[in-house]
Amino acid sequence: MTDPSNGYEAVAAEFLAGRSRAPSSAVGARAVRDWARTLPSGATVIDLGCGSRLPITRVLVGEGLKVYAIDAAKSLVAAFRHNLPGIPIACESVEGSPFFDRMFDGVVAWGLVFLLLPEAQRRLIKRIADILVPGGRLLFTSCAGVESLVWNDAMTGLESRSLGGVEYRTLLSAVGLTVTSEYEDEGQNHYFDAFKEDTATRRQ
Repeated sequence: MTDPSNGYEAVAAEFLAGRSRAPSSAVGARAVRDWARTLPSGATVIDLGCGSRLPITRVLVGEGLKVYAIDAAKSLVAAFRHNLPGIPIACESVEGSPFFDRMFDGVVAWGLVFLLLPEAQRRLIKRIADILVPGGRLLFTSCAGVESLVWNDAMTGLESRSLGGVEYRTLLSAVGLTVTSEYEDEGQNHYFDAFKEDTATRRQ
């Protein structure tokens, strides 16, 4: 049976020990904070594969956004509820999630996309486009190289897979998402920052 947590339930204790006191200045926090500040005040955002979510979700909440979250590892969801009580979170895989049956102004997928099989990544990008409002923003991390890349995840030892920058940009474009910028943070995580085109405006 496939593990919906991609191995993270099995290593949850080790993962949480490393994140238990993650400061607001931890790797990724500044990049996500800068992104959050481009959204409208009070925008609604979903954090996919949120884990415990220090510091990423905490940064989003701190910027005044209305945040929802999803993770498939039960232990990480329990830690999330302890760290950020009151923030809606569902314990389910991103592949099968109904995403709270609503639309969002922003989607964050930090450290998630490359854990999925290639076809699951492609489906997820399409589903993200479906839940974003026109003008909505997507921020996700993966490798940017032209070629696809496979490596072993540092926590679980399982294979991680980047489809490569060219395919990610092609997939995003095909579902109406335009990459506005790419950059790396202090931990060498590569970000794709994209927005959903307003097709009604474009037709005028």
